[in-house]
Amino acid sequence: MAKGEGAEQYSNASLLNKPGSSDGIQLAKRHEPNRLSVCNKICYAIGGAPYQITGCALGFFLQIYLLDVAQIDPFYASIILFVGRAWDAVTDPTVGFLVSRSPWTRFGRMLPWIVLSTPLAVISYFLIWYVPPFENGKVVWYLFFYCLFQSLQTCFHVPYSALTMFISSEQKERDSATAYRMTVEVLGTVLGTAIQGQIVGLANAPCVPGPADILAEPSNFSASPGLNESKPVISLEHTKAAYMIASGVICLIYIICAVVLFFGVKEQKESSRPRSEPMSFFQGIKLVMGYGPYAKLVMGFLFTSLGFMLLEGNFALFCSSTLGFRNDFQNILLVIMLSATLVIPFWQWFLTRFGKKTAVYVGTVAVIPFMILVVSLKSNLAVTYICSFAAGVGVAAAFLLPWSMLPDVVDDFQVQNPDFTGHEALFYSFYVFFTKFASGVSLGISTLSLDFAGYISRGCSQPKEVDLTLKLLVSAAPIALMAIGLSIMYSYPINEEKRQANRKLLQDLRENEADSETDSAELANVV
Repeated sequence: MAKGEGAEQYSNASLLNKPGSSDGIQLAKRHEPNRLSVCNKICYAIGGAPYQITGCALGFFLQIYLLDVAQIDPFYASIILFVGRAWDAVTDPTVGFLVSRSPWTRFGRMLPWIVLSTPLAVISYFLIWYVPPFENGKVVWYLFFYCLFQSLQTCFHVPYSALTMFISSEQKERDSATAYRMTVEVLGTVLGTAIQGQIVGLANAPCVPGPADILAEPSNFSASPGLNESKPVISLEHTKAAYMIASGVICLIYIICAVVLFFGVKEQKESSRPRSEPMSFFQGIKLVMGYGPYAKLVMGFLFTSLGFMLLEGNFALFCSSTLGFRNDFQNILLVIMLSATLVIPFWQWFLTRFGKKTAVYVGTVAVIPFMILVVSLKSNLAVTYICSFAAGVGVAAAFLLPWSMLPDVVDDFQVQNPDFTGHEALFYSFYVFFTKFASGVSLGISTLSLDFAGYISRGCSQPKEVDLTLKLLVSAAPIALMAIGLSIMYSYPINEEKRQANRKLLQDLRENEADSETDSAELANVV
């Protein structure tokens, strides 16, 4: 055995040292450590920013924009939000299926999708925040451009998510790149919140008093022509212009990030094993959803994500309408995202020290007491800021952990099913499908609930039913959904021991494949 190993080492060494040998060059490439530079990781991470910047702007502000700026009826606003997200959810597995069948190009298989979808995506995103000069077709306008943008962004995000498996074959390098990506994505949410919130906050049109407001405090709403003339008046037109300026800035950032990703990351064909035979769309659904660990992971995060999305989608309205912080809500949202950014390194350390499954429980449970506190106490700006900072801790865990655990499931699937390869995009696309479906359900149901409760567009005060509905949407309902998600995650089977075992098995498998290719090359030379 030792003699055979020595002969093989001598043969490999002679190939490596043989001048001009193509086999030696190929063998040298196989034996090089498959490492990513810091620059590669940063460029890869920057590619995740557009999805989070636009997603955060839409998640926090689209509902209040449709209700108070575009002045869409709450019922139709709920249809726009739900149908747009549901359409987006349907396109994810479709795009994942198409990406998995895409041919390899000189730029890779994922990167062409990202580049070609970017120009139309930024145009459609800009038009979402434009109020058309007509009333009858306004609902169709927003529904069309919202669905169009979600489709084009899916063509960006699904290939980008699957790109994780193609930037390196080393799990450690992928995990490190994922950590970079999560940090930049959370920074992207801060940027999206800051751009949208601060620009719009500078042109926040005053509320419209109703009969109840005038009767309650007539002195605040009495006519005072001289005083009104001396103060600069911010009209609804100023608010509309502010939303367009914010969307223009975000579109510019979207383009810059796509360019950096394209030129800074090389998609490695050799990092993936030969692909198995193409399968139909429904075969792909059966393949990924029939795999137990993946189904448990997706369903667990479906419910926890739904809880966080209910909180995200309604927190701006809750702060401005129920708590009365109409001029401060954008700063409160910014505190949540800043907190999430600061604690990302902590969660990265925590999951490596105590395991990813433990991190899921700790990160989700930690935010629940503050979700109860913010609706239990009377309106207090300082307490709201504290609760928002604490909520950011849980938001960070919700950002980092799903994308850190998905590669583990894909690796486990490859160990259990070595004959099925080249279908990584399906796993990522179906996860994105469920999270976006959860977002659509949360936004649609919450906005429809506000309609039933009697929400008043741009009202200085809201009926008690609206205040109660908003409290349920940012506290009780999310907590219940998080509890369901954690109960599902309890049966998630991939712990740290199994993850390390899978890593070793896949490493041995790749080494055996490389040795087989080397033996074939040597045999061809002999012949």
